[in-house]
Amino acid sequence: MPEQEPKPLWQPSPERVAQANITAFMRQAETRWSVSLTDYDSLWRWSVDEPEKFWSLVWDFCGVIAEEQGDVVLEEGHRLPGTRFFPEARLNFAQNLLRRRDDTPAIIFRGEDRVRRTLSWAELYDSVSCMAQAMRGMGIDVGDRVAAYMPNMPETVIAMLAASSIGAIFSSASPDFGVQGVVDRFGQIEPKLLILADGYYYGGKTLFCLDKLPEILSLMPSVEKAVVVSYIDSTMLPIPQAIPLEFFAAPYAPKDIEFAQLPFNHPLYIMFSSGTTGVPKCIVHGQGGTLLQHLKEHRLNGDMRAGDRAFWFTTCGWMMWNWLVSALACEATLLLYDGSPFHPDGNALFDFADETGMTLFGTSAKFIDACNKAGIEPARTHDLSTVRLLGSTGSPLVAESFDYVYAKIKPDVHLASISGGTDLLSCLVLCSPIEPVWRGEIQAPGLGMAVDILDDEGNAVPQGEKGELVCLRPFPSMPLGFWKDPGDARYMAAYYEKFPGIWCHGDFIARTEHGGYIIYGRSDATLNAGGVRIGTAEIYRQVEQIDDIIESLVIGQEWDNDTRIVLFVRLRDGLVLDEALEKRIRTQIRSSTTPRHVPSRILQVGDIPRTKSGKIVELAVREVVHGRPVKNQEALANPDALEEFRDRPELAD
Repeated sequence: MPEQEPKPLWQPSPERVAQANITAFMRQAETRWSVSLTDYDSLWRWSVDEPEKFWSLVWDFCGVIAEEQGDVVLEEGHRLPGTRFFPEARLNFAQNLLRRRDDTPAIIFRGEDRVRRTLSWAELYDSVSCMAQAMRGMGIDVGDRVAAYMPNMPETVIAMLAASSIGAIFSSASPDFGVQGVVDRFGQIEPKLLILADGYYYGGKTLFCLDKLPEILSLMPSVEKAVVVSYIDSTMLPIPQAIPLEFFAAPYAPKDIEFAQLPFNHPLYIMFSSGTTGVPKCIVHGQGGTLLQHLKEHRLNGDMRAGDRAFWFTTCGWMMWNWLVSALACEATLLLYDGSPFHPDGNALFDFADETGMTLFGTSAKFIDACNKAGIEPARTHDLSTVRLLGSTGSPLVAESFDYVYAKIKPDVHLASISGGTDLLSCLVLCSPIEPVWRGEIQAPGLGMAVDILDDEGNAVPQGEKGELVCLRPFPSMPLGFWKDPGDARYMAAYYEKFPGIWCHGDFIARTEHGGYIIYGRSDATLNAGGVRIGTAEIYRQVEQIDDIIESLVIGQEWDNDTRIVLFVRLRDGLVLDEALEKRIRTQIRSSTTPRHVPSRILQVGDIPRTKSGKIVELAVREVVHGRPVKNQEALANPDALEEFRDRPELAD
């Protein structure tokens, strides 16, 4: 019998397509611009060919609140870099997120199984009002920096909104950073105000933060005041410059917020690169570009609307926190969770979803894989009837994880594998609510994002071939630049050095026959064995199908004037890498890929080093293996894990 044609894992119903925000958007485009739009692909092509029309319609469709929009959409035409969007506009980011002031929930917060809180829209607005007045009272003004060393809790959102209402620039880091990690980030941007929690909960443990504060303040003389949020109810140490939040805001009563009307390209956030090979880059993002890009992704790609309940498992040190908080502009309720996703067991986030009526369930590919390895079956134990969209990012979501989601989590969910980054604070490739989901594939390019794939010579590659992910034209959330980067030298080198005038994102990727995408890993971590480029994700996909292996990490080791592939594996407790398991690993890789993918060395390790946001650090391990220093181990969640990779005798022959 002939093989059957593969079928999509999920197909939106005609009713769902008809009711989608993106369908209404296409009808408005047709009416306003007399253009024929029949599906996502035609909309995407129009959005990149006619960016002025597309982005002005996004502005109107999403109801951007602004003092002035202006007549100019793109200041420099279609040139990249250098183009500025809406140069005549004046608006305020926080005002767009605080559209409501009623008694329905704006934020629902859980701190593991210890803390349960809900803030209404009115309570959120009033809290921001008092915080903003207190900031103004201490002299915070337009362009000043406000830094938050905080858990993912309501006060972090309040601090961000208060700072942005004034026109101050906000930056955040999670409380698990050590002193050096905090100073490496915030020390570069010289904040006037530091906001921190007294501690946090993780894995059932109570962890303290205030003992770090004196040293942090001694190394950051720019900080005039440190405001302490009581989360674990610890006794506050007598520290000069430090004041409890309740005292900081106590002199002020809620009133209408004075939203500073600022240029579209006024700085909003300073984000930080992971910094695993040096001091983190300070990436400056603008208020208008962030707002417009997030509204587009939430409303059109995520089909988000007022009353939805949006969640992403993230810390305040990952750009997905900033992305999630923007859901307030859609009048969606934020669902915040801080702590371990596996405390007290692997069902914590699924319990949270049922309890809150979650509509967007966002997490990482690693979390989905860990649930699969742990044998968790939410489809059997939970309702999850409200969850429409299950989002995954952080690393490529392999095809087998797609199978797990539809078999064991929710068979009728829209699975949204998305990819972008801190660099653009948004996505280059992501989901479409009106197109099918195919196994192992990211659905589509982002609207307004002129995505392409180039070879090393800058030529577009055909469907199915791998190359560099690029963006050929400007988009609103391009960074304004790097902090303290004269002449934009570091900024230009980071994104435009490989292909002048083209944003090179650094992902190794291919386009599929369905118009979707498969990411094979970071191009700077791509293996080049025997002159053939191999994406690390191709190997991970095969290795992590073996039940004995919890996770793995692969690098290219410089060897004999070439590169050889070295695979490190973390096994289930009590297991040892023996000859039989090595053979299974090699057979799995060879039979499902090519002989070139098979590692020259396979070694067992007790842990895999990763960043605070859960990304494995191939480049840092590669440096250690080659005897080179890793400059910023503070960026790692488990820096001690690197020691297992150092001076391995198995790598000397």
